[in-house]
Amino acid sequence: MSNHDVLVAPEFHPVSLKLLVSAELAGRPLTVRCPEGPSDPIWHHSLGGLPVLQTGGGGVLFSPSAAARCLLSADGDAELETWLRWDGLVLQPLALRRLQARAALRRLYGDSPVEVCRAAALATVLPAVGLEGPDGCPAGRPSAPAASEPESPTEREEEAISTDDLDAAVAAYLAGLASAPQRRTLPKPVLPEEGRRNVLITSALPYVNNVPHLGNIIGCVLSADVFARFCRLRGCTTLYVCGTDEYGTATETKAIEEGVTPRQICDKYFQLHREVYEWFNISFDHFGRTTTAHQTEVAQDMFTVIHENGFTLEDTMEQLYCGKCDRFLADRFVEGTCPLCGYEDARGDQCDKCGKLINAVELMKPRCKLCTSSPEVRTSRHIFLDLPKVEAPLRAWFKQSSPQWTANARVIGNSWLRDGLKPRCITRDLRWGTPVPLPGYENKVFYVWFDAPIGYISITAGYTPEWRRWWLAPKTVDYYEFMAKDNVPFHSVVFPACQLATGRAYTMVTHLMATEYLNYEDGKFSKSRGVGVFGTDARDTGIPSDIWRFYLLYVRPENQDSAFSWADLMTKNNSELLNNLGNFVNRCLSFCQRCFGGVLPELEMGPDERQLIGQVARELRRYLALLEEVKLRDAIRHIFNISRRGNQYMQASQPWVLVKGSPEERRRAGSVIALSANISCLLSVMLQPYMPETSATIQRQLCAPDAVNVLGDAFACALPAGHRIGTPAPLFEKIAPERIEELRKRFQGAQGTPAAAAVGAGAGDVAALEQEVARLGDVVRKLKAAKAPQAEVQAQVKLLLEGKQKLTAASAAAAPTSAGAGAPDPAEVARLTAAVAAQGDLVRKLKSSGADKQQVTTQVGVLLDLKKQLAAAGGQSAAEAAPKSGKKGKNK
Repeated sequence: MSNHDVLVAPEFHPVSLKLLVSAELAGRPLTVRCPEGPSDPIWHHSLGGLPVLQTGGGGVLFSPSAAARCLLSADGDAELETWLRWDGLVLQPLALRRLQARAALRRLYGDSPVEVCRAAALATVLPAVGLEGPDGCPAGRPSAPAASEPESPTEREEEAISTDDLDAAVAAYLAGLASAPQRRTLPKPVLPEEGRRNVLITSALPYVNNVPHLGNIIGCVLSADVFARFCRLRGCTTLYVCGTDEYGTATETKAIEEGVTPRQICDKYFQLHREVYEWFNISFDHFGRTTTAHQTEVAQDMFTVIHENGFTLEDTMEQLYCGKCDRFLADRFVEGTCPLCGYEDARGDQCDKCGKLINAVELMKPRCKLCTSSPEVRTSRHIFLDLPKVEAPLRAWFKQSSPQWTANARVIGNSWLRDGLKPRCITRDLRWGTPVPLPGYENKVFYVWFDAPIGYISITAGYTPEWRRWWLAPKTVDYYEFMAKDNVPFHSVVFPACQLATGRAYTMVTHLMATEYLNYEDGKFSKSRGVGVFGTDARDTGIPSDIWRFYLLYVRPENQDSAFSWADLMTKNNSELLNNLGNFVNRCLSFCQRCFGGVLPELEMGPDERQLIGQVARELRRYLALLEEVKLRDAIRHIFNISRRGNQYMQASQPWVLVKGSPEERRRAGSVIALSANISCLLSVMLQPYMPETSATIQRQLCAPDAVNVLGDAFACALPAGHRIGTPAPLFEKIAPERIEELRKRFQGAQGTPAAAAVGAGAGDVAALEQEVARLGDVVRKLKAAKAPQAEVQAQVKLLLEGKQKLTAASAAAAPTSAGAGAPDPAEVARLTAAVAAQGDLVRKLKSSGADKQQVTTQVGVLLDLKKQLAAAGGQSAAEAAPKSGKKGKNK
């Protein structure tokens, strides 16, 4: 077998030096040639354009370090690793810095780079980099460092990055933007393209009955925006659509509360939502709404096909009908007396006093919320989606698609499928909605949760008449949906079931990205109580939108609930943004302006520069990998890791000292600034998905060309020597504790309101407490009627229960004492006993069904309150009624 090795490498590639010297030291013949194109049988093995070695035995080594080991033929030789480490620390940097690498390699290759003369290689390269032995002969492999010499931190860190990775990183950096992906400007409208990755992105359609708070924003539109911006920087053909969800009972309820028409409510909140998202710099390709002709056309068409395919059924339901209003009443339009606890203001779906879920027809003395007249029970015919019929293909699709979803989305979707699906009603006796296109259903509309997800399609249709290229092209489109976890069931089961039932090749979600909940400080967001920051409030704080974006993404509830904290916002702004990122960029550019006239110097590649380039390249790779997996919170950390390394590099190099020294030291200072400026440029691009305004500001200060706005796989030099920067200025401002305390008080809500004071009043203030409890009960009813977020409703229910407890205590304290005052009331005891049993049954069912923990906690609170009432009615004291621990001898 021939012992002749062949090196295939691009002309003048600096990593070739490693292999040329290795072959010379080993005394092995080596033929060198350039690649013959993509079809070259050896070159197609190249990893990132690095040289490839074909051994005499026919094997191919694409790792330069592995190739060097092979050439040196030193299996088990301890000196080999010393040589390779020395190569990374000394040979490669010095060859680039002292030899003018291209000229040196040209001499090695000759005018016709076909064959390399080993003697010429040794004579040209080794003496130039100081490898002569004491007798003037080549020294061979370098000796290991003395055991007494401690390795520097830089060297210890270097060991974590392989020589191959360093070689590839430095080569990519030196290649510059010429070898990087080209910036793409997509034509409008954005449409899928052959041969490219096409990404369709939607975020859950915000409902128009309220103002979005920070939790809503991070759970849906902001998370989707970061990913959309990232996809565009990666060169993907990306379409991001969203809009307001405007049909349903909650809209009618809100319109009644404000004394306007549903259309006026929708117009008002559509504009409000759009302004909030514009201020947050959400980069929708199109922001639409569901009250359009496109929505009616697409929804009715989808329903008609589902119906004709036999995936619907008809059945009757008993509902309350108001003769005065001439309409069937949705649950939220009915009030009455609870059949279980006797509470007179129970709603048609739940009693706020005992917490029991009920049907509107079960209410005693029901009354129409609109006109207060008494409705009657009538039978109404409805259409159901026959989910059991589509369950088999839905399960098969779920099994294939869900592995790419977030864990909570998989769990929630699977919980629906686990026990088998049941038919689901998709029509309602309402007037505000998409009409049902069937005879006999002229006075009905589609249920909002059948109708709303179809809005993604209709909003795309409002963007382009070629919408089918996005929605009927499943093999060419990756579809990402962003939402909070409470929206998962309808996106993981109901909407996909509808798509499958049509029999059409609809684009179905491939990546369902659901967040947990973002809480506010120690509680929940509540618009009615003024607790928390809502979209319309953020701008009024004077804190730039980029800071809000940064912090919400830094605490994004990816795997578990998280909380917005004013103190933490201040800390992260002052540390990560001001002292880390902002400090690095500003000190670099200010030094360039002050000491080099704003012109970037030449970069002379030394060991420190080579090390830093490798570290930055590694952080970039991790950032890219995490964003591909839509782990937005984890990815942003790597941006700050890079700026932190940049600060350490400048601090260790001290260019402000070097620039005052010898010409060589001044050149060294210039190298520090040249590399730091290019790192700043990379940071500006990596920041763009998270903080678009800050990204643009950095690029203006750098005078960076638009071509830099692309995210390739490698860190490339974007600003060459001679590039003139703009005017540096600080990027961020410090947030003072006094300002934070002012904002915290401003948004603490009910704690500082007269209403809260009434709930906390003394025992004698029974009238004030009664008034406040009544108000809170009305607030809870309105929130539920408006389909407010569950967390907001639960927070109000908790406040209501606290008020009721205080009212009970105050009433007892204010009541006149008598001999019979403490005697138990048998009727009251019986009523409360039944209520406790019913509530206990509800809690058990919620726990066994895997219901949301917060929902269970709320209902447990109701149960405990009922037990206290029962104990009081039976003559027990609060201490006697308190639950006893079942464990003895243990501290709690």
